[in-house]
Amino acid sequence: MALRLLALGCIGAVLISLTACPSNDNPDQIRQKTAQETAALKRDSKAVAEGIKDGLTEKKTVDLNRASRDELASLPGMDDHKAERIVAERPYANPHQLVSRHVLTEDQYSRIEDRVTVTR
Repeated sequence: MALRLLALGCIGAVLISLTACPSNDNPDQIRQKTAQETAALKRDSKAVAEGIKDGLTEKKTVDLNRASRDELASLPGMDDHKAERIVAERPYANPHQLVSRHVLTEDQYSRIEDRVTVTR
């Protein structure tokens, strides 16, 4: 739905820019200006669409000291057994203690490090 609105807005902007062209321009100049404005709109529309996508798929952080087993199991590369081990080793002073306490390997931790936090 948002992408449709974005497309309609872009089309509207093109139409407005075409009607705003001075009448003393010849058809070749108008065609060139239209092509330039269309290229700019295409670039900007792509950036907006990517921003919308990023906003919809924003990564949420999980608190290692408070998250449920199911929340922990939803992290990348995590399963129920690893989630149980995380819960059993609570509390944590910092997220990297998952590695220092041998709950996860460094590789496993690297998959989730930007998605976990610790509060006391």
